Amino acid sequence: MKPLRSWHDQQGIMLIEGIIGMLIFLVGILAMLGLQASAIAVQSDAQYRIEAAKQVDRLLGEISVTVDRSSDAALLASLQLFQHQPSGTACNYSGGASTQAAIADWVTALTSTTSTRLPGATAVMQQVIVNAANFNQVTITVCWQAPNDTVPRRHTVVSYVN
Repeated sequence: MKPLRSWHDQQGIMLIEGIIGMLIFLVGILAMLGLQASAIAVQSDAQYRIEAAKQVDRLLGEISVTVDRSSDAALLASLQLFQHQPSGTACNYSGGASTQAAIADWVTALTSTTSTRLPGATAVMQQVIVNAANFNQVTITVCWQAPNDTVPRRHTVVSYVN
């Protein structure tokens, strides 16, 4: 029969148990911090998408109220004035910039105005295409690029103005 071990033989075990407990606690805290950072990033992205949708809706409302509906030709002519940078791809648009005040205000709201600005949004990243041959289709694209994004994000809405 083996003799019972004395408490002197087990000195330091309590210290090791304490260190392991603190290590488990630390891993849990780090996981929670990572989860919080991820939640903040997702919330920011959602806020940017909401702001983009709101600005597109505002512009569509402005177009709908402003166009001249006195005749089909007048409607087409007034819609064409809203076309903005119809060429280019991948949020790098080119072509003629619209001279409409509503478009200028919209681009300013997306790129400069503090309360509505999208991160990384520039004037060449915004586009309005008018396709009169397709029942007065208006396609509005808003692009922005958050600091951690490798490529620009895009929100596109297609509407018909009659």
